[in-house]
Parts: sequence; structure tokens; C-alpha cells
Amino acid sequence: MELFKVDFGLTIWMFVSFLILFFILWKFAWPAILKGIDGRADLIDKGVEYARNAKEQLDNAQEEARREIAKARHEQAGIIAEANKMKAQIIEQAHDEAKVEAQKVMDAAKVSIEQSRREAEKNIRDQVSQVALDIANRITRDQMKDTQAQKRLVNSILDEIETTN
Repeated sequence: MELFKVDFGLTIWMFVSFLILFFILWKFAWPAILKGIDGRADLIDKGVEYARNAKEQLDNAQEEARREIAKARHEQAGIIAEANKMKAQIIEQAHDEAKVEAQKVMDAAKVSIEQSRREAEKNIRDQVSQVALDIANRITRDQMKDTQAQKRLVNSILDEIETTN
């Protein structure tokens, strides 16, 4: 069991070789290991920063999208209100035009009725005057047979003319 026996010389050489190995590792390997660890830490920090920036951009994009949607809805409401207003104006305008057209038709009908009434009155007057002339003609024919009656008629007409003038 020599393996478990402690030899003082071997222990010193083992200690010296450990120190040399430790010095070589500390001088050459340790900086490379630290550089790798620092590079990895920087890469992780950059990844975290990139993730934060991406999250901020996503949040900003979502907020911008919400604003744009709200703006679009507001514009939509404005367009609908404007369309309703235009619809009401068009209906009102059509209503006014219909009133004007109806008034024109009514006026034309009144004018036509008035013209027809005047023509009817004229026709009645013409017929009445024709009948009156026929009656007067018959009466005067009967009265004109007598000379005395003719003189009386002429004198009465002359008297009427003198009194009116």
C-alpha cells in the first residue's frame, strides 16, 4: 500500500508542479476564460437590451395602432355624420323642389281655370247680348211699324244722351 503513503519529496514536487500549472493557467488560460465569460456576458446583455428595445418598439407600435384605429373610427363617425347630413339636405331639397313644382302646377291650373272662366263669361255675355239684340230687334220691329212710336224712341234716346253728357 504504497499508494497511500505520504512521501515528502513527492509532495513538494507535486506542489511545485501544481504551482507551475496554476501560474501557466493564471497567465494564459485564465484571461482567455475571463474574456470568453465577459464576451458571453456582453452578448447576453446585448440580447437583453435588444429584447427590451423590441418590446418597447412593439408597445409603441401597438399604441400607434390603437391611436390610428381610434382616429379611423373618429373619421368614420365624421363621414357617417356628414353622409347623414347630406342625406337630410338632399331629402329637404327634394321636398322643397316638389313643393315648388306642385305650386307651379297649382298656379298653372289656376291660370287655366281663370282663362276658362273668362272665356265662359265672354261666351255667356256674347250669347246674352245676342239674345238681347234678337229681343230688341223683335221689339223694335213691332214698334217701328208705327211712325209715332219711332219718333218717341228716337226722342227718348236723344234725351238719355243729353242727360249723360
